[in-house]
Amino acid sequence: MSVGKITWSVFTKPWKEMPVSALAAHVRRLGFEGIEFPVRPGYQVEPENVATGLPQLARQLADEGIKVLSVAGPTDEATIAACAAAGVPTIRICVSIGDRPYMETVAQLQREYDALVPLLERYGVRIGIQNHNGRDVANAMAVRHLIGQYDPRHFGIVWDAAHEALAGTEPELALDIAWSHLCMVNLKNGFWLRTNGPEAPYAQWRTYWTSGRHGLASWPRVAAELQRRCYEGVICLTAEYSDHDAVDRLIAEDVAFAKSLFA
Repeated sequence: MSVGKITWSVFTKPWKEMPVSALAAHVRRLGFEGIEFPVRPGYQVEPENVATGLPQLARQLADEGIKVLSVAGPTDEATIAACAAAGVPTIRICVSIGDRPYMETVAQLQREYDALVPLLERYGVRIGIQNHNGRDVANAMAVRHLIGQYDPRHFGIVWDAAHEALAGTEPELALDIAWSHLCMVNLKNGFWLRTNGPEAPYAQWRTYWTSGRHGLASWPRVAAELQRRCYEGVICLTAEYSDHDAVDRLIAEDVAFAKSLFA
C-alpha cells in the first residue's frame, strides 16, 4: 500500500527571534510546507496577544506559502478561539503528572477535559496530547488511556516516535494503540547517554537528542507502518537536538531523510 497525503511541518521553537517573513522563507528553504508554532512568552506571538497575533501570523505565513498546522500553547478559551480564527486545527500539549498519584491525576485531568469539550466543539479545534518523558504521560498506551473516551475531533494523540522508543514500545504496537485518535506524528530521535563512569556506585543517564538516523526510534519502521496504514496527515519534525548550534543543518538533513522514507 502507498501512503496518503503527508504534510510536512516543523516546530519553530529554535527560531523565536526571526521576523515572520524571514521565518516563512527559512522553513520553506529547509523543506517544509507548514509549521507548529509555540504560543509562549518571548515568541513572535505570546499568550497575552494570541487573539489578534495568531490570526495575523497565520495570514502573513499563508502569504508566503506556509500553513500553521498546530500550535504548542495554552488550552484556554482565548487560545482555542484564536486557533479557530486562524484556521489552526490542533493545540499540542504534553501532560505532567508531577508529584501527584498517577491515577488520581488522570481522573482530575479528565474532569478538566470534560469541561473543555463544549469549547472545542463550538470552535472546531482539537487538543492533541503528546507522549513525553519523565513524570509526564509517556507513551501511546498512557495517552490512549487518558483520552480514549473522548471524540477524536476533540482530543487526539500526537504520537512522538522518539519518546515512545525511549519508553521501550515497538513503533508498530504504539501506532496500533494510538490509531483511533492519531492526529499528528512527531519525528525526532534520541538515546540514553550515560553521564558517569563504571566506577560510580550506580549508573546515571540523560537523554541525548540526535538526528533521525541515529537514535532509538527507527524512522524507517515508523514510515513503513504509516504507509501500511495509508496515513494521511501531518508529520512534524520537532527540531530538537542536543547540539543546538547544528539545528539548521540537522533539521534539513532529517526532513530529506524522512521524505525519502515515503518516496
